[in-house]
Amino acid sequence: MADPSVVYVVIVALVAGLAMPAGGLLAKVEGVFPAWLDEELRHSILAMGAGALLSAVALVLVPEGMKDLGTTASCVSFLLGAFAFMGLDIWLARNDLPASQLASMLSDFIPESIALGTTAALGGGSVLLGLLVAVQNFPEGFNAYRELKAAGHYSARRILVMFLFMALLGPVMALIGYYLLAQYTVIVSAIMLFAAGGILYSVLQDIAPQVRMENSWAPPLGGILGFMIGMLGFSL
Repeated sequence: MADPSVVYVVIVALVAGLAMPAGGLLAKVEGVFPAWLDEELRHSILAMGAGALLSAVALVLVPEGMKDLGTTASCVSFLLGAFAFMGLDIWLARNDLPASQLASMLSDFIPESIALGTTAALGGGSVLLGLLVAVQNFPEGFNAYRELKAAGHYSARRILVMFLFMALLGPVMALIGYYLLAQYTVIVSAIMLFAAGGILYSVLQDIAPQVRMENSWAPPLGGILGFMIGMLGFSL
């Protein structure tokens, strides 16, 4: 019979992952609001995704990652992540592949799912971390769907099916964290800081410039809301 804690962490990781296709489903809905409000709403959710990514960096990945790494190793891991994502961004641009926000979404979902597993294996609570991952994945799924759909390479159904398969990465990564990496906290910390560097690069390079709208000052508040959601999860 499976260990209850294993079943528990798999369910939490799966629910957190399903927030990605849920965000995609919301992005699929069009024509509900007037054109001006629809555009402002979409920019606000874009900003919310950026805020959620920043909260993952500031409240989860960096503080948890630095616990078991020295200052030099932490900085090296962080910079390697930034340079890796810069290389990925260059490659995507040269091959005309619109997946920068998809990469950002996965880059916090995967290490945080690993952290869910390691936290459960070490006897810590993982529900609040799972909740934080879910609220981050929802706006990120929305934005990644919009990015892929706008490129015209993928149908709505194909994108949503792809997001559903990506949601299964959560339980897989959580099990890897639970069974394989819980005793190697240094490796988990390096993965977290690598992801943090990549996410921060992506937010500054790809997401933040798209938030601003002419003669509209509300969308950046979406970023504040996204970060505040992370703060609430962290404080709880």
